[in-house]
Amino acid sequence: FERFRRTSPSISCHSTVCCSHFLRPTTANTMRVARNILLVALCCQATTALVTPTRHHAIANPSVMAPRTRLSSDAAAEVPRGGDQNQGGGTATIPNEVFNLIKSIVGAGVLSLPAGVAAFGNAPSAIAPAALLIGAMGAISAYTFGLIGRVCRKTNTMSYAEAWDVSVGKKSSFIIAFSCFIDCWFGNLSYSMILADTMVNLLSSVGIVATRTQSLLGVTGIVLLPLCLMKNLASLAPFSLIGIVGMLYTMFAMAMRYFGGAYASGGKYLATALAAPVFGANGAKAALSAKSLILTCMLSNAYIAHFNAPKFLAELKDNTMSRFYQVIGWSFGASVLIYGAMTAFGFLTFGAASNGLILNNYSTNDFLMSMSRIAVAISVTGSYPLLFSGTRDGLLDLFKVSQEKRDNSLFNKITLGVLAGTTLAAAKLTDLGLVASVGGATFGTALVFIYPAVMFLKTQKGKSSFETKLCKVIAALGVVMGAVGTKLALQDI
Repeated sequence: FERFRRTSPSISCHSTVCCSHFLRPTTANTMRVARNILLVALCCQATTALVTPTRHHAIANPSVMAPRTRLSSDAAAEVPRGGDQNQGGGTATIPNEVFNLIKSIVGAGVLSLPAGVAAFGNAPSAIAPAALLIGAMGAISAYTFGLIGRVCRKTNTMSYAEAWDVSVGKKSSFIIAFSCFIDCWFGNLSYSMILADTMVNLLSSVGIVATRTQSLLGVTGIVLLPLCLMKNLASLAPFSLIGIVGMLYTMFAMAMRYFGGAYASGGKYLATALAAPVFGANGAKAALSAKSLILTCMLSNAYIAHFNAPKFLAELKDNTMSRFYQVIGWSFGASVLIYGAMTAFGFLTFGAASNGLILNNYSTNDFLMSMSRIAVAISVTGSYPLLFSGTRDGLLDLFKVSQEKRDNSLFNKITLGVLAGTTLAAAKLTDLGLVASVGGATFGTALVFIYPAVMFLKTQKGKSSFETKLCKVIAALGVVMGAVGTKLALQDI
């Protein structure tokens, strides 16, 4: 489960440089690049999809784990448990862990954040309080990520679910299974929506007219279904860099378009923009309204990597808590900078017109942004089956289906049923910002704010201290944000 979205594959910098050197920036060339890249990726993946090895899969990327999946006895012997301080941890260095954790955090969800700012403000000055919210939510998320590591060390456990079972109790373990399933499913829903919008715009750039539903059904049947039916996801490991590189390229392209004024008055692409910029008088003070909680809820979902905290602690070389805190600080700090920059460039370019998927604002004739769409499409495609595995396994765990009953027949039926439901929902829903805010307001706040605080408080066994009071405040804040944020997100439907 552990952030799925965020372990998306990515294009190599070398390939991007070669493409820009040899290809002139025309629409036709853009689509030829997209076609060739997608054909290579899909052929490789579809070939693997025809093979049906054993049900259990291994994923080389350490930032990808199926939800509530426990290690076998052999694997458990190789990876030190969170509480075993004599083992000294694994073999991963701090730079290795920082890079992997950033990949786990930063995903396509960042593309909805400009719409979160537009939910309460429409003047450029609204980006100032938005930046403060991005930083504050990053800091709280980093703190609760560390709390999970501390709970695992104290309870001698090595997974989020095990830590909950030991600290809170097994009777409520269904809460974690349900939260995992729903949060993963919201991620798959968001990815399907992104692919539907992206394919429509890419096809439009070469003169092919297709509806959003047609694009969604095509990409689901031809691409996503074969990938989700794969029994072994190890072949997707080479794509593990595309997500972060794709997001960094998109951030660079958005910066170029903002500073270059391509979508400002008289700009090169203003006339062909899919949504023209709109600015008003609601600036920084507008953040005092309750609608700023919509951005806050989006951010609670954007920073989720918390199911991975036990694994990062266990695999860190010389895994003292001080070294673990260094990993957390650098990783979440870098993520805050990336989120802040992309939110600012998107909102300051389009203002109140910022779409729930900010790429939907840019012209289909814009070569730089067309390349961003290609990068995001490949990233989401590669991440989709990893995330879908968490959705499927979370559903089976929720209904307590034993491993013996999880044969290929059940595996295929669940895959077809869940993917069909996700596709139907994605065809009906068009506002990615709404999905991100509702998902964040409900289970995002629970996974980031409430559950880690509750587990920590349980391990303190009634002791009172500044930190226990702080955790109570964080848990209460999560409940309030979830309730109010959900109401605000849904009231405009």
